[in-house]
Formats: sequence, structure tokens, C-alpha cells
Amino acid sequence: MLGNKKTKNMGKVVVIGGGTGTYTALMGLKKHPIELSAVVSMMDSGGSNRIIRDEFGLLPTSDIRQCMVALASDDSSEVLRKLFTYRYEHGTGISGMTFGNLFMAALTDIFEDQERAIKKTCEMLNIQGNIYPVTYDNVHLVARYDNGQQVLGEHYIDEPDEAIAKHKIVELGVIPEAKASNDAVRAIRGADLIVLGPGDLYTSIACNLIIDGISEAINKSRAKVVYVMNLMTRWGQTVSYTASDHLGEVNKYLGRERVDVVLMNKNGEISKDTIRRYEEEGAYLVRDDLNDKEVCVVRGSFVSSSVYKKPKSDKLTRSLIRHDPDKLAKAIVNLLK
Repeated sequence: MLGNKKTKNMGKVVVIGGGTGTYTALMGLKKHPIELSAVVSMMDSGGSNRIIRDEFGLLPTSDIRQCMVALASDDSSEVLRKLFTYRYEHGTGISGMTFGNLFMAALTDIFEDQERAIKKTCEMLNIQGNIYPVTYDNVHLVARYDNGQQVLGEHYIDEPDEAIAKHKIVELGVIPEAKASNDAVRAIRGADLIVLGPGDLYTSIACNLIIDGISEAINKSRAKVVYVMNLMTRWGQTVSYTASDHLGEVNKYLGRERVDVVLMNKNGEISKDTIRRYEEEGAYLVRDDLNDKEVCVVRGSFVSSSVYKKPKSDKLTRSLIRHDPDKLAKAIVNLLK
């Protein structure tokens, strides 16, 4: 177990994903009387994670770090939380790196074990919940497109070159094969509610479902499965995808129609200027074409009023608009009732 369990109240909620989407969901959910766990992707290969993997020989830690910051206790030092999100802007070889990733790399050297280093970091931040890596195997994501081409590496799938970005991903896998962590499987099997997303369809959500043991655990769980629909399509991953396209892909990697509820943001709450900026990058609002007779759809205002501004040292593509943590959490917790 990574972190400290909250007293069980309304039920056990497991969020599966990675990146800023999972961070957003956890930020809101930790305010509610639930037993909260995060099952986190371990396949990131871009930005500072490339250095963590290639030069330190470790598993990527950025998604884990974001979950730690999201679940950090209110009693934790504000300075400590800011340190874990601090990204260096200067220095040869260090620009773009985060303090939190370097900190965990140092702890791994000290304890000679990355799993133990993650646990110790959770203890230091006094996290309110549990954080479980989806796997401890060192794997890379691979995508096959409808033109037959394959792309290796999460970063290159997340931000593909112009030629491949226009094609559709038809198959996702990992090299070599990976086994789900025991803690992740145990949390999923014991959940009352399983939340998928929000986050990039292939590189934050489906990448977890293809790990051996994860989809099986979800399908054997008695939990209600909730999919948080993305606000916008993603260039290179979900070009022209509607809401039903997203849902179909999630169920495909689950192995059957397992999603019980979809949380869908109502259109019209995002500024025209923001939409225009997305369209310049080839991304558009996800069109709601869901059939209410086939899946339960909860529609509401889930979008944040803030527009994200990333630091200059962050070279990766980030979402301009995101779900509102509190609105999203309220909708999720209501499903426990």
C-alpha cells in the first residue's frame, strides 16, 4: 500500500489513468468521505521522463508525482508541494526537469529500490489515499495505425509527426508484455466505483487497460464503471472522434461493453477564443452523439473556467482547458449514492 487510507465512508473509489486528468479528478475527490485510490500509468517516455528512463534507468515518475501532489494532505508543507511541482528553467541537462522526479530518483539510489522510494515519498507528503503504479515492469507503449505503420514510445504516440497524425490508431500494445501490480488489481477488485479518465484516450487511459490483469480485474469487479469523457479531441490520437467513438474504444480495450456511466460536459461553456486556439492545433469539441438507451449518460457543467498556462520550461503539449475538480468530483460521488 502506498499512502494512508482514509476512513471508509461512502465507498471505495479507484481512479485509473495518468497525467493532468487523473490529477484533476483526485484533487476534487480527496475532499469527500471516500476511500480513494489511484492506479497510475507507467509508460510515459517524454520530457523529464525520458531522462529518468534513459539516463537513470528507472520507471517514469511524472504521473505518480502528479498524483502525490494531488493527494498530499492539507497538513503537508505548502513549500514541499510547490517543490514537487517545480520545473527547472535553466541549466544544461536539467532544464525541463521537475524537482519531484529528481527527488524520487535520489531516494531510489538511497534505498536501492524504486517501489520503496515511491512509498517513502507518499509518507513524506502524507497523501490522503493510495497510489498504485499499474505495473512495475519496464515497458514501452506501441501503437499500430490504419496504414500499417507502428510507432514505439508513449511520447511519439502522444505527439506524432505530421505524416502519422492523420491516421487512426487501430491497435495498442506494450513491449515487452507487462503484468499488473498486485496492489492495483486488489484495489480494482475491491472497488465500489471505478473511474476511467479524464485524460488522453490512448496514452492515459487505454494504456492501462492493456496491462495484463487490469481489464480482467475491472470485469470481475462488482464496481460501477464510470468514463469521464474528454472535453476536446486530440490531434494525432482522436482526430474527428465523437463521444461514441471514445466510448467504443474504451469498451474495446476492456474486452466488452463494461462502462456503466459516461460523464459528458455540455457544449457551449468554453470560450470561442479557446476553441479557436484548439482548432489551430487540429483539435475540436467532442461531439455528444451518445445513445442514452445504450449507456447511462450524466450531462452537466464539468469544465473549469480557468485556462491553463504552462511554464516556459515545459516543452510538452498540454491541455488549455480542463475539467473542474469540484464539479467532477461531485458528479462522481453522487453515483455512489
